[in-house]
Amino acid sequence: MIRSEMVIAAAEGANPLIPNWWEVLVTATGFAVLMFIVVKFVVPALEKSYQDRVDAIEGGLERAEAAQAEANAMKADYQQQLQDARAEASQVREEARIEAAQIVAEARERASEEAARITEQASVQIAAERNQAVSSLRTEVGTLASSLAAKIIGESLDDDERSRRVVDRFLADLERDQAVQSTASSAGASE
Repeated sequence: MIRSEMVIAAAEGANPLIPNWWEVLVTATGFAVLMFIVVKFVVPALEKSYQDRVDAIEGGLERAEAAQAEANAMKADYQQQLQDARAEASQVREEARIEAAQIVAEARERASEEAARITEQASVQIAAERNQAVSSLRTEVGTLASSLAAKIIGESLDDDERSRRVVDRFLADLERDQAVQSTASSAGASE
C-alpha cells in the first residue's frame, strides 16, 4: 500500500522528501495548541501536586524532627527528675538514719537517766530503811539491855538518860568487836 502511494506520488511529480507545507502548518498548529493546553493546565496541576508532595514530605520530616526533639527533651527531663528523685530518696534515707540514731541515743540516755534515778531512789530507800532498822534495833536492844542489866544488877534502870548511856556503850562495844572481826577475816582471806 505504501508502495502504491509512492508510485502515485512519483507519477504526479511530488517529491516524498519535501514536506507538504499545509501538513506542517496543521501539525505545528496542533502541536502549539496541545503545548498551550499542557503548559496552561497540565503542568501547573502536576507542579501543584509535586509541591504538595514535597511539602508533605518536608513537613513530615520537620514534624518527625520536632517530635524527636520533644521526645529527647522529655527523656532528658525524665532522667533529671529520676536523678532528683534518687538524690531526694538518698537524702531522706540519710536523714531517717540520722534521726533513728538520735532517737536511739535519746532513748539510751533516758534509759540511763531512769536507771540512775531508780538506783539512787533505791539507795536512798535502802539507806532510810537501814537507818530505820538500826534505830528500831537500838530501841529494842536498849530495852532488852536495860531489862537484862536491871536483872543482872538487881536495880531498876528506869532513868532514861542512864539507860541510853548503857545502851550506847553496849552498842559501841558490839560495833568495835565486829570491826575487829571483819578486819581479821579480811586479812586472813588476803593471805
